[in-house]
Amino acid sequence: MSEMTDEEFWAIWQGGAPAPVQELEYRLYYDENGFPLFYAMEDLPGMFITVDKDTFLNGPKNIKVVDGKIVEAKITWLKKIIPSPQGISCHPKDVCVVVDPDQPHTNWKLKHEEPKYDPAN
Repeated sequence: MSEMTDEEFWAIWQGGAPAPVQELEYRLYYDENGFPLFYAMEDLPGMFITVDKDTFLNGPKNIKVVDGKIVEAKITWLKKIIPSPQGISCHPKDVCVVVDPDQPHTNWKLKHEEPKYDPAN
């Protein structure tokens, strides 16, 4: 925001000139691949596009910036379980059956995967 001079302040205080109205600018900052980093109203370093108020308030993450416009990004979340020394004890032949750790078993845990973006989108 811009600084107000003393004269402007006293004029507004005394009911003279109305306060200067500064238009709000809603920004979506994104990385070099077009994927959103964060939304802000400040002038920060980095690549950004101006978005409408609804987009700013909703803050969708399943989008991508292409040629200065927002497009929907196809995101695939991969979830996979893998054998692990720690984890949930399951029947050795059926991962759907949880068993007591004192019985013969195999431990499984969820492998952490980052979201995969469709490169065509």
